[in-house]
Formats: sequence, structure tokens, C-alpha cells
Amino acid sequence: MYLTQITVYPIKSMGGVRMQQCELDDFGLKYDRRWMVVDTEGNFVTQRQNAHMCFFVVELDEKGLEIKNRQFPGWSLHVPFQLVSERTMDVKVWSDVIKARIVDENIDRELSKIFEHQVHLVMMPDDAIRRVDTRYAPEGSQTAFSDGYPLLIISEESLDLLNTKLDTSVEMERFRPNLVISGGEPHTEDRKGRWKIGEALFEGVKPCSRCVITTINRDTAEKSTEPLKTLSTYRLQRGKVMFGMNLLHKTKGTVRVGDSVEFMD
Repeated sequence: MYLTQITVYPIKSMGGVRMQQCELDDFGLKYDRRWMVVDTEGNFVTQRQNAHMCFFVVELDEKGLEIKNRQFPGWSLHVPFQLVSERTMDVKVWSDVIKARIVDENIDRELSKIFEHQVHLVMMPDDAIRRVDTRYAPEGSQTAFSDGYPLLIISEESLDLLNTKLDTSVEMERFRPNLVISGGEPHTEDRKGRWKIGEALFEGVKPCSRCVITTINRDTAEKSTEPLKTLSTYRLQRGKVMFGMNLLHKTKGTVRVGDSVEFMD
């Protein structure tokens, strides 16, 4: 097996950035889910509440992020890695509360126009700590603003199998994986235990339960019953649809497209 795609999602629930190689840091892939949109109460805002977030495109350069929106050609926002504001606020991701940095009041103002209500763009500082659920992860494992785990892996064969069962095929982007692999059987990523990708070590700890975001058409922001309806016929576990595996990274280093992928135990 080998690694075919690496994607980071710098701003939670906005578009991903495809990479040829990427470093692993304390939180997972560098830049992944380090920024997040929140409301005035600090609650995280995603495509679950606002499907139109699927129109946001994010690009990376050496100075920061560039946010664009496919609904508004010509509109863009630059988000520098070097933060302007000194303000902080408590933000919530599910049951976790984290003290985050507000990026820039001018960025908040421009984003709020698109969202049509007041929002803030926040960043997780390097010294922040958000622990992964210790029922599935060793003490001390951490993540950024992801739903719960630092990485998600899916095989191309798993998507291919799903698409044979659908009237209209769906793209891998619906499932927002960080790592896509190929060369094995469908759902080979289901196996819990140690994985080696290139020289980096990972551990598969929990299948990923899927939500309504997978049903959003990225071209229209419309929701449907698929692919969850079809997945529920063969991927249902304890009342939840599972597709993909949540990973912990056990080492740092760099992963590269083309790296060999090995399940170790």
C-alpha cells in the first residue's frame, strides 16, 4: 500500500489544502485545524450549522492563509501566521473548552459579512493543550480543533466500494480525510493498531462516525440523505455510520505522497 493524498484543513470546516508532503507536529499535520470560526459565545461553527461554509477555499503560503469563497469571486482575506490581536477568548469544541487567540478584528468584520452574523476567527496557540478522549487514546495525546482526533485515514478502495452502491458517486472530499491510501482491500484502514507511513508511526484507535457534513453537495451546499443512507446498510456500528479510521501520530517527521504504508499489528 502507499500514500496517495495528504490534505490539511487549516480552518475547521472550510476547504482543504492538498500537499505533496507535510510535517507532523504536536497537534498532527502542521496547520491542520489550528484555526476555527466561532460565534460570540465561543461555540464552534461548522458546515453542520452553516452548509455554505463548503464554499470557502483556503490556500497556504509562506506568510499565512488566503481565504476565498466560490460564491463571491474576487473576495479574499489574508490571515497572517503572525497574529495582530492580543485578545483571547474561551472557545468550545464539543465538551472541550480551550483558550484561543482572536486573529484580527478586521478579519472578524469581513467574515461576519459573509456569515451574516457576528463571528470570530480564532487560532489555537502553540502552547494550548486539548487532550484526546482517554477511552481511546493514551494519556497525553492531543489534537487541535478537529472533532476529536489529530488525523483521519481512508483508503481509495473504501470509497470505490461505496460508489458502486450509489446512484450518484461522491468524491473523497466529502469525508475530509487527512491521509488517503491505496493498494489494499476496501476498509483495510478499519484495523486498530500500529501503522507505518514512510518513516512515521501512527496508531489507529477508533473508527470515524460520520455526520451530515458528508451529505452536503459542495457545488450547491444542498443536503441529501446520501451517502449516509447507503453507508448505513453495511457500515452501521452501534447505531452510527463508520467510514475511515481516526489516527494518533506516535512520532513526528514528514509524510510524503508516495510513501509506503504498512499495517504493523
